[in-house]
Amino acid sequence: QVQLVESGGGSVQAGGSLRVSCVASGRTFSLYAMGWFRQAPGKERELVADISHSGGRTYYAGSVKGRFTISRDNAKNTVYLQMNSLKPEDAAVYYCAGDRTYKSGKEAREYAYWGQGTQVTVSS
Repeated sequence: QVQLVESGGGSVQAGGSLRVSCVASGRTFSLYAMGWFRQAPGKERELVADISHSGGRTYYAGSVKGRFTISRDNAKNTVYLQMNSLKPEDAAVYYCAGDRTYKSGKEAREYAYWGQGTQVTVSS
């Protein structure tokens, strides 16, 4: 089992940048593919980006492609989401998720482990 803790959320103006991080503990981090999801009030949780065990493969939702970058540092047991050119519609609680298997664009229900989330607020 792996425990996930997100950090780095906050408030930013539209056009600004934030980096959220997720630190894993409990098991060997490199055994897990990772994903970042977000959920805004009244909306379903949606996949933002995912990354394979080694970081060699990534996937981005169309709404964030070119603006967000997912990366991981297996030596630090951490996955990152760098968010640039933020828009008000990016505001949500951001969650990291982990699972032993990687599949590009995997849905939330297919992830076994979740963090508690970190709030990102974008003002216009």
